[in-house]
Amino acid sequence: MALTRDNHFVPQLYLKNFASASNEVYEYRTLVSHSSVPIWKSVHVAGTGYEKNLYTRIVRGEEADDIEQWLSREFETPVSEPLQRVLEDRELSQSDWEILTRFLASQIVRTPAFLIKNLPRWNQMTPQILDQTLRDVEQRLREAKKLGQRVVIEDPTCHTDEFPLRLERKDLPEEKKVQFTTKVVVGRALWFYSMRHLLTNTLKILRRHKWTILEAPSRLAWFTSDDPVICLNFRSEVDYDFDGGWNSPRGNILFPLSSRHMMFTEIGADSYPRRVPSGYYARLFRRIIAEHSHRRIYSSKTEDKVAQLKPRVVDAVAFRTERALWRTWYEDQSRAELAL
Repeated sequence: MALTRDNHFVPQLYLKNFASASNEVYEYRTLVSHSSVPIWKSVHVAGTGYEKNLYTRIVRGEEADDIEQWLSREFETPVSEPLQRVLEDRELSQSDWEILTRFLASQIVRTPAFLIKNLPRWNQMTPQILDQTLRDVEQRLREAKKLGQRVVIEDPTCHTDEFPLRLERKDLPEEKKVQFTTKVVVGRALWFYSMRHLLTNTLKILRRHKWTILEAPSRLAWFTSDDPVICLNFRSEVDYDFDGGWNSPRGNILFPLSSRHMMFTEIGADSYPRRVPSGYYARLFRRIIAEHSHRRIYSSKTEDKVAQLKPRVVDAVAFRTERALWRTWYEDQSRAELAL
């Protein structure tokens, strides 16, 4: 079976909710190579929101698209029916909300924006992880020695498919010591590990919240982006940030589901009915959605206001550099993991 290589981090079934009958959506790019690039461009949902081999990896020496298939099977396919109920303004069951919440969580962690945001934190944390690994090994050896047992590491130079960690052992018989070193690649494999952890363990936190649907007022349709879920710390209309957690008290989580529907919660608040926010708050939400976007904003129609909410950057060098990084992403990450 051929591998899925066009990995859509913005699923087509999701983008269709902002598209025309011919499955075309208007795309606004926040970084362009030249000022002559059109402000808005009509694109097919299959032709945007993806990178080649974004989720492809090497497993036991073979190319695998298991991450792509897992995301599709566990999060995309199940949400089709609940999404349709939202679009048809039908009542949602507890099961529907749970499936929608799972889909929302997947759209937080699977995007390039999530990877780019977390890479500095992972780089900072990596030395701590390696130090803790060595301490664990040392503690195990001390306990084994006390009990008169022998610890055997059958293949200390291997790392698991789930976590890109390599443990090396070197015997120093002259000094009657054993030296251990650890190495880790901060990149694709660590992202996938984080993705699986958050979507299997941390996910339950989101189920506790009271969710509702906010309907867009007339003439103020919702749009979305390539980083569509917003975890918001909101203090005032001029004082907010996008560093909210999945369980931050009084934080908000926003997720546009269509041009008319947006999934919303205020963490820790009681549930409230589906409603249409005032024009003031609808404009504020639209500003927040635009500001939170990474490289693309998607809309069912051209929106002159978007260019004011998120002015695009015209920089040919930055544009070419970024595209070159994604073109070589798969090869670079595979090379680094194989070297480990």
